[in-house]
Amino acid sequence: MSDQSKGIWYAVITALFWGVLAVALKVAVRRVDAATIVWFRFTLAFLPLLVWSFFRNPSQLRLLVRPPLLLVIATLALAWNYLAFNLGVEYTTPGNAQLFIQTGQILLAVSGVLFFRERFSPRQITGFFLAMAGLLLFYNQQLGHFRENEEVYNKGILYILTGAVAWTLYAVLQKKLVVRHSAISLNLFLFGLPSLLYLPLVNFGQLAALDWIWWLLMAFLGLNTLVAYTTLALSLRYLEAGKASIILIMNPIITFLLMALLTALEVTWIAPEQLTLLSLLGALIVVGGAMMVIWKRR
Repeated sequence: MSDQSKGIWYAVITALFWGVLAVALKVAVRRVDAATIVWFRFTLAFLPLLVWSFFRNPSQLRLLVRPPLLLVIATLALAWNYLAFNLGVEYTTPGNAQLFIQTGQILLAVSGVLFFRERFSPRQITGFFLAMAGLLLFYNQQLGHFRENEEVYNKGILYILTGAVAWTLYAVLQKKLVVRHSAISLNLFLFGLPSLLYLPLVNFGQLAALDWIWWLLMAFLGLNTLVAYTTLALSLRYLEAGKASIILIMNPIITFLLMALLTALEVTWIAPEQLTLLSLLGALIVVGGAMMVIWKRR
């Protein structure tokens, strides 16, 4: 298998894990609060990395003791991104959350112009405005399904958008940090500090009351973080960042397809997505516009 094929498959695995994530979170918040879920995800991702680094490469642990300020800021941004996305899923739907969180990818492209002196091509500018138009169309269509809970829906979207901004800040700083530090040492701090910060907010009573099925779901949420970020790093090793992003931007489509399947099966443990043709059109415009923004021709 060629390096490019490896990169594509790793990116596909990442997209699949992230596409399923929003649905799993929507189910999990029925029994466990958002802060506890976020703590569990960070902790389950941090501990295997810590053990591996301790035995295989202890030098990776140095960053835990003396982290640069930019890494601390990036970690705080990522910590809020996780919590904001979780709250957004709780107040809206998995599809809504996945679509609006993609504004982070668009903002990252804009930040490249502002902070890294990158240039926007006419195609990227067109894609940016298409994505914004698609978001407005999707938002207005979805708002019609939440007339009785419009305030709750808007609260969820606000959480998602602040999470997208936080992710953009994390990604911009990560781009600077990865030049001087290894990805593993950075991830140790990125996962470790939130594990400590969210510890006082953890509801251990909720965790103790879970039966084995819910523990399987929690384990999936924790491993999702570790696996998705690992396959993401591997995809970027073999594939250009722009090409990997094209695959990752498909997250909302995966989520919508999964929700459509669950709706067709008439499951009772998650509310169905209520999508009109205009909603779907808006979602496709967002994804298409975002692709135009992040895809850089070589």
